[in-house]
Amino acid sequence: MTSLSIIGCGFVADLYMRSLATFSHVTVTQAYDQDADRRTVFGAHWRVPMADSLETFLRDLPKGSLILNLTNPGSHHEINKACLMAGHHVYSEKPLAVDMGQAQELHDFAQAHDLMLASAPCSVLGEAAQTMGRAIRDGTAGTPRLIYAELDDGFIPQAPFNDWKSETGAPWPAEDEFQVGCTLEHAGYYLSWLIAWFGSVKRVVAASAEVLPDKNPSGQGTPDVSIATLFFENGPLVRLTCSIVAPHDHQIKVIGDDGVLKLSKAWDNSAPVKYHRRMRIRRKLLEHPIGKRIKLGAETHPKVGRWGAASMNFALGPIEMLDAIQEGRNSRLAGDFALHLNEVTLAIQNAGDSTGSQDMKTRCAPMDPMPWAK
Repeated sequence: MTSLSIIGCGFVADLYMRSLATFSHVTVTQAYDQDADRRTVFGAHWRVPMADSLETFLRDLPKGSLILNLTNPGSHHEINKACLMAGHHVYSEKPLAVDMGQAQELHDFAQAHDLMLASAPCSVLGEAAQTMGRAIRDGTAGTPRLIYAELDDGFIPQAPFNDWKSETGAPWPAEDEFQVGCTLEHAGYYLSWLIAWFGSVKRVVAASAEVLPDKNPSGQGTPDVSIATLFFENGPLVRLTCSIVAPHDHQIKVIGDDGVLKLSKAWDNSAPVKYHRRMRIRRKLLEHPIGKRIKLGAETHPKVGRWGAASMNFALGPIEMLDAIQEGRNSRLAGDFALHLNEVTLAIQNAGDSTGSQDMKTRCAPMDPMPWAK
């Protein structure tokens, strides 16, 4: 299969289209958005046929097609379900659903009907994440004991986000972003890496809070800070922080017996992975200030230019899914992986100040590395 279709033609859809353009063998057969003006602008700019209704969109696709659900998070369950019931594989923007019961329902339906249901983000398939995963497997820094991961994006309510427009002029969906919350929107960028490397999280101890209650003009807010401690069944202890309050920091540090692996740009597929070996100088213990860059030494995947704070190829997930459909295997991002990612993310998002320890009910295996990262 070398084609896919898109539902939802807003801000993020332009990022997907620009990323899909780096894979010349893949075509977008059709797209749909409930906003007629969006359909006109998006279709004309990208030269994509536009359906005039969801019913027409689903009816005109051959069974077993791949659909990208790029609608707002509150619509994910409804749209994902409609696509699956029409007999199509689905790659959904994060999360699968904002309710875990709904996510489980989607997962079970997909399994029962031999369909794949995958979830963004797909940066785990990118060069930076795969390089760090390879370094962990190779024991470059020794056995990993502790990981600190930060996804702080700065004091976003004071940013000029009203000026943020996509390539076709779609505004950054500020109200949705503030209402859905930074944890559901961003935690997956490192959670997917961690779950890919180590498999299932068995327990989450987290706290979340809304410390900026006036950020959303509609008055509908949600936690804008979350801090989680993750206990893996087979892996190191992890602390993960998300906020749209603290100064921008996207660093991850894997602390091992022999030193530290560091990466500073979660949203850059080409971000360097560096190893800082631990050493003793006289009576001091420290990590070498100049890290040694770890490289794979093989061709990886097409890169995209920088847009805002990101330099991510959003098409890596859909392309991997198309390959999986053609090869008759399960997608790396689908099934149990997507469901477990959803559960852990919701556990952090909804923790509040009194939830305490939460045992995860879902499980998944570590992800197979990409062929060029083995």
